[in-house]
Parts: sequence; structure tokens; C-alpha cells
Amino acid sequence: MAIRTLSAAVAIGASLLATSLLTVPPEALAAPRLDVTALSRGLEIPWGVAVAPDGTALVTQRAGPFVAVHANGRTQVMRADLSKLFAVKEAGLMGVTLDTGFADNRRAYTCQAEYTRPGAPTIPMGSSDLPVPWPNTGQEIKIVAWKVADDWTGLTRERTVLSGIPTNASGRHAGCGIAAWGSTLWISTGDNVSPGGAQNPATFEGKVLHINLDGTPAAGNPNPASPVYTMGHRNPQDVAVRPETGQVYVIEHGTDKDDELNLLRAGGNYGYSPNRAPLIYDESVPMTDPDRVPGAIFPVWRTGNSTLATAALAFLPRSGWGRFSGGLVVSTLKGKRLVFMRLSPDGRHVVETAEALKDSEGRLRGLAVTPDGALLVTTSNGEHADKVLRVRWTG
Repeated sequence: MAIRTLSAAVAIGASLLATSLLTVPPEALAAPRLDVTALSRGLEIPWGVAVAPDGTALVTQRAGPFVAVHANGRTQVMRADLSKLFAVKEAGLMGVTLDTGFADNRRAYTCQAEYTRPGAPTIPMGSSDLPVPWPNTGQEIKIVAWKVADDWTGLTRERTVLSGIPTNASGRHAGCGIAAWGSTLWISTGDNVSPGGAQNPATFEGKVLHINLDGTPAAGNPNPASPVYTMGHRNPQDVAVRPETGQVYVIEHGTDKDDELNLLRAGGNYGYSPNRAPLIYDESVPMTDPDRVPGAIFPVWRTGNSTLATAALAFLPRSGWGRFSGGLVVSTLKGKRLVFMRLSPDGRHVVETAEALKDSEGRLRGLAVTPDGALLVTTSNGEHADKVLRVRWTG
């Protein structure tokens, strides 16, 4: 009996130790050693980045224009018709992805906010964070298909793939991420500071959408007639697919706590519902609220009692990134750092994190992996001083 009791105690102790190791705060783990090179300079709030098979990066800037950053660092400003662009606060020229057949068709897709009424009034920056549902005065977010010139000098607008994604005159919570996977597009949308929008299945705000390249709903959506795949999101500004499994993740901005990494399930509701108080956009509610949203799905990872302003995520190659090979990396704006994460085999848990570049490059946003396995990171500091960084693991 004593031996059995001792064995049980040892097992419990080992379990507690393992649990404690998996919940060590990120800052307690050794920071990875990285080699960081500024590949391009002089940009202004670059947002999304997508890398072509030849290593050239197509980069969006919130207020335009597009730029092409070649593997040798040569940077080209690209011609494109952005005359209707609505670039206010978080709205503008946002996420970008390349068609999986880009080498043959030279097609790219963007999330971008546009005026639907020329000269429509906007909300001043100083007022846009007030807890009110700002009106739409003539703006919307569209998914646009572009043809990229062979010499990277410009893009030609081909068509609008999907329209009707709401935004408001303040541009708040307009952030839009996009990822091409096979013959479909995954799109994450902000909740438009709408108290009921994230919980309304009939709208495209506070959702993740899954569409075919012609804009029709993709197979596997809960409602075959709708692009909506999941709901109950606050402001998910990026979406990515885990290459080995096809699992889809979004990274979300929290309120004053709980930035989240969420693993998507068809028809899932992720529990954000800022309509508790009448007439206002009530951000005192939890990011995931199972009491008011029965069945709400909890995140794979969250920041806890503070936020980092998680902006983008990318999956890393299966080699060349040490213990985080095959894992993912998240960029942060307020946190001014990268957060590396190692997932459990089933992808439902984060089992290790580590931070890097803390405070060394300022606010970080766009992420993409190059054909040779390096990570591209964009800064978001403004003053025409932003960079595209090339980051490699050194141990």
C-alpha cells in the first residue's frame, strides 16, 4: 500500500510539474537568438505581406501604394488604381495573399476598404475610440483580385470577389486578414464596433468567411448559401492555415485583456457579444462569454490580464527554426515583439512560447515566410520609417 501511495504521489507530482512547465509565462523562457536584417526601409504603415515563388514580397501599405520588395532588398513602388481607398484608423489597404497558382496566373487578392460615396464624412481620430456604434457614411470592405505585372511594376484590378463587408466612418475594427488555400480564400473580419454584429449570422462583421475564388460560399460552410464559417469574433486581423493538417487559426485583438489565438471549427461561435449595456458598444464583456453565448469556444491561447495587440500570424517551416520548427509566430503592435509558439500535435493547445525582438524594432505587424525559410516581418511605426525585416533563426 505504501509503495502504491508513493507511486501515486510521484505521478501526481510529475503531472503538476509538467503542467507548470507548460504554463510558464513567455518571458520566463529563453528568448530565441535571431539574425535580423533590414531588407527594405522608408515605408509607411505596411500592413500585409505575401511572398512569391521567386522570393519577391508583395507588401500593402495602409494608405497605399503597393510595393514589391525583392530578395536582394530592391524595393519598387507599384502602380495600381487605389483612387477609392478609405484609409482611416484601421481601415485601408490591409491583408494580401497570392493565388496558389501565382507562378502561372500572377493573381493576388486583397482586403481593402473603399469609399462607396466620394467625400463621405469620417470620424475624427480623437473620437473614434468612444464606446459608440459609429455609422456608415459611405464605406465598405471588399475582397479584390489583382493581376501583378511580370516585372513587378504594377497591378491591374481584375474584379471584386466579395463586397458588403461592413465598416464605419471611424475605420475602427475594420482589420481584415486573408489567406489563399487551394481554390478558396479564408477571410477574417472585424466586428465594425457593432454591438450585435458579431452574433448576427446574417452579416459579415466579426466573422471568418470561407469563399471560393469566384466569391461563392466554399464547401463545408455551416450554411451552404452563406460565406460565414465562424462568428463571435471581435477584431481578428489575420488568418492562417496549418500546412500539415489544414487547420485554420485566427489571431484576435482583445479588449483590455485576452488577445486570442483561435482554432476554427465550422459553425463555431467564439463568444464575443458586446451588447450587454443598451445603446453602447460594451467592451467590458469577456472576449469569450459562455454565460451569455452558450457553447462559446475558448481560445487555444490568450494573453491574460493584459494585451499585446496581436496583429498577424504565420506558420514556420518544419526545419530551420529549432524547437519552434513547424510551429507558429505571432506579431504584436503594442507588445513590440514576436511570440513564437509550439502547438500540441492535435493543434488544440499551445505547449511552449518564447518572445523575441522585444522593443528592438518597435511595433510589428505583417508576417510571411520566404521560399528559403526566412521570416519577413514588417514594422508599423509610421513617420515613413517602417521596414521589412528578414529574420533567421540562429539558435
